[in-house]
Amino acid sequence: MTAADKQDVVDRLFAERCSCVIRYGDEVRSFHERGVRDLYRLLRDDPAFLRGAFVADKVVGKGAAALMILGGVEALFAEVVSRPALELLDGAGVHAEWGAVVPHVINRAGTGICPVERLCAPCATAAECLPRIEAFLQRSDAIEPSNPIEHE
Repeated sequence: MTAADKQDVVDRLFAERCSCVIRYGDEVRSFHERGVRDLYRLLRDDPAFLRGAFVADKVVGKGAAALMILGGVEALFAEVVSRPALELLDGAGVHAEWGAVVPHVINRAGTGICPVERLCAPCATAAECLPRIEAFLQRSDAIEPSNPIEHE
């Protein structure tokens, strides 16, 4: 994938106001849900699309980073990335670029640490994060039938 291809994915992230845009080969998909739901669904239902993919994401915390690592994502651009996510990505050899690094991702209300970031904090590996993410999504009834994905 060329630098121009990657820039096109990043540009699409902002132009379409998506939460995440992923390119695998010549296929580009846009996602719109908050949090880690889209990445989790992809890992569960279409893991081949993540293997070797380039991801452009608005906010990447440790949970999202873990899902990307488990899916075999090759490279990432994050508008905002947490320091714990960067450490996990670096340890797994995933190339990451970013706009800003923050100590941790905050929750939607802006009142504290994101619950998935908090759950994954003690985990040393991406594999350790997965059952915590699954349990969180199941508890919050966040796992629904797959939403339509925009394809290019």
